[in-house]
Amino acid sequence: MFGPALRPTRADFAALLRLALPIVVVQVGMMAMGVVDTMMVGHVSPQALAAAALGNLFSWGLASFGTGVLMVLDPVIAQARGARDEQAIALGIQRGFVLAAVLSVPTALAHLGAGPFFRLLQQPADVIPLATGYVYRVIPGVFPFLAFVVLRQTLQAFHRTRPIVATIVAANLANAALNYLFIFGKLGFPAMGVLGSAWATTLSRWWMGLALLVLAWPQVGAYLRHEVPGVFRRRPLWRLVEVGVPIGGQMILEMGAFGSIALLMGWLGTIQIAAHQVAINMAALTFMVPVGVASAGAVLVGHAVGQADPNGVRRSSLAALATGAGFMSLTAVSFLTFPGALASLYSNDATVLALAATLIPIAGVFQVFDGLQAVSMGLLRGLGDTRAPMWVSVLGFWCVGLPVSLLLGFGAHLGARGLWWGFVAGLGAVAIVLLVRLRRLAGGNIARLQIDEHTGPHPVPFVTPEAPTPSEPAL
Repeated sequence: MFGPALRPTRADFAALLRLALPIVVVQVGMMAMGVVDTMMVGHVSPQALAAAALGNLFSWGLASFGTGVLMVLDPVIAQARGARDEQAIALGIQRGFVLAAVLSVPTALAHLGAGPFFRLLQQPADVIPLATGYVYRVIPGVFPFLAFVVLRQTLQAFHRTRPIVATIVAANLANAALNYLFIFGKLGFPAMGVLGSAWATTLSRWWMGLALLVLAWPQVGAYLRHEVPGVFRRRPLWRLVEVGVPIGGQMILEMGAFGSIALLMGWLGTIQIAAHQVAINMAALTFMVPVGVASAGAVLVGHAVGQADPNGVRRSSLAALATGAGFMSLTAVSFLTFPGALASLYSNDATVLALAATLIPIAGVFQVFDGLQAVSMGLLRGLGDTRAPMWVSVLGFWCVGLPVSLLLGFGAHLGARGLWWGFVAGLGAVAIVLLVRLRRLAGGNIARLQIDEHTGPHPVPFVTPEAPTPSEPAL
């Protein structure tokens, strides 16, 4: 995989960056919606701020599983696209919407358990009713959000990211305007506080789903106008679930590990929680770049697999790894060099700043590991390998990272810094194992992910009156 003849070319890096940069913008835009919610609700009351944060964390955690499952479309559609298998593309898109509808039911039902869950975690009594109300009011937005994910993954596989960027920018503007109207009661609307923010989130998610469908129609319309025979067949749908569930599981496991550290910070005190929030927010922001690189790498690797181009797989993989690690190396230098200045962007409290300034350099240490593990996950996803990365996450985050955090944080009495060194251990373990697996798979035989019986070297054409013929380009 690492021979000189297989080094990525300038064209490989250019293709990666053209796809990755818009995806990074989209990821940051999705984060920005939550930031705006928090900032605006924070002007209502401390209870409202806590309720919005708690409700959003709970709801996003549930939605993340469905989002992860739908990322199975990355290898399915990208590989079919590379093979010019129009029928597999159509089946992938239509089954994506079927999965989104099915996943919406258990996801929505799980939202109903918010109140008992918050009480189990012994959250403040005055916050629980508001947080529960927030969660209930975002339930209607579950399906449109998952439908948005289906369209997002499809367009990324098509190398068409402009509609996604436009949708996210417009959704951020709509979300801010609706927050202003519903939270504070402007233009005749009642002032609903944190519950108004929840309604703004729900309506913004409907906007995201519908707007992206309209903007994406020139690319996806031919695949959606008619039901493809076999779209509801149970065996292929179950195969998608088998491949997709480990992706959702991996996302939940990683979020759970990081969330557990936040809860452990609560055992240490308020200052530790605040300092942790400052440092982890910075790490999460820089993490969006390798996430974008990982998504772009998954698509490019999937295309190469579909084209039966093993050298393309290896060049794209190396380009993605170099880009992700290179960017995170730069952020690592800034975290290690300017921790105090970076912390001061978030707080004026001297005690919080002092502790955050000791955590940010630790974030600098794990930046490269974090980038490598994220990009490796994406590349393995492009190859159709999802189950092994999930188990690597279990071992790395929960069997290495969390025990090290407990040992250093409480056993060695290092407090918040000890808990954070567990991040380094966990991310390092995950990154190393995933790199070894990626090297082995990318250096071996490359084969398409099998969903339907026809998937193989001789794809079955998908032709409708509106769709291009197999001899014409799909776009």
